[in-house]
Amino acid sequence: MKVLLLKDPKDKESGPDPYVKELGLYGFEATLIPVLSFEFVSLEDLFEKLSHPERYRGLVFTSPRALEAIKICLRENSKNEVEEIGLSSHGEKSGNAEKLAEYICSREKPRSSSLLFPCGALKREVLPTALKEKGIQLESLTVYQTAQHEHLQQSLSSYFSQQGIPASIVFFSPSGVKFCLQHIQKLSGDSANHIKFAAIGPTTAEAMEAAGIPVSCTAESPTPQDLTAGLQKALCPQNCILSD
Repeated sequence: MKVLLLKDPKDKESGPDPYVKELGLYGFEATLIPVLSFEFVSLEDLFEKLSHPERYRGLVFTSPRALEAIKICLRENSKNEVEEIGLSSHGEKSGNAEKLAEYICSREKPRSSSLLFPCGALKREVLPTALKEKGIQLESLTVYQTAQHEHLQQSLSSYFSQQGIPASIVFFSPSGVKFCLQHIQKLSGDSANHIKFAAIGPTTAEAMEAAGIPVSCTAESPTPQDLTAGLQKALCPQNCILSD
């Protein structure tokens, strides 16, 4: 059973993509198509802030691209060419901005120093607003911009012509919905009604619903295991394990 994942593949040096691997364990034939491209911005400003850690009591990350921007700053400016920043993480299982805000508020008390929030140009205001209401200062800095991947339309066309109509299509971001929906509707035609559309999280599900896409399942948390479990329920009501 074919599943189309609208996301970037994991770095090849880190091994197979965990979503493809997990889905494969349950008989799903998953294919990745990169949807987004990223341009890093304001890296000099970011490095200046990182050079004064005494100003902040912590960093907040809600995307891997923000963490990548940190690493780029360190590589380009550190005499030791630091590859990893070695930060200890907390709240990584929150899953969305609302839950992350609750987690931060449960740990942090209003203070004079701020949390630094490297983010994308399309960030939502849920997290900053929730923390502000609790008196927790959050200093946002846009460090990357999002655009449509240059090969997206070609990749989608090739997939549908070679693989046919997938059983499910999984969106991983509101931007993915924005950039892919029109192409998918054109390529799938009347068969779109037979596709089970899935979301990696509630924010993406909201974007899908706003665009008129029926959401068959939403992963309980943005992990390969929870997405696979959701797709099993949507595609195999009896929780079957697929086989050739």
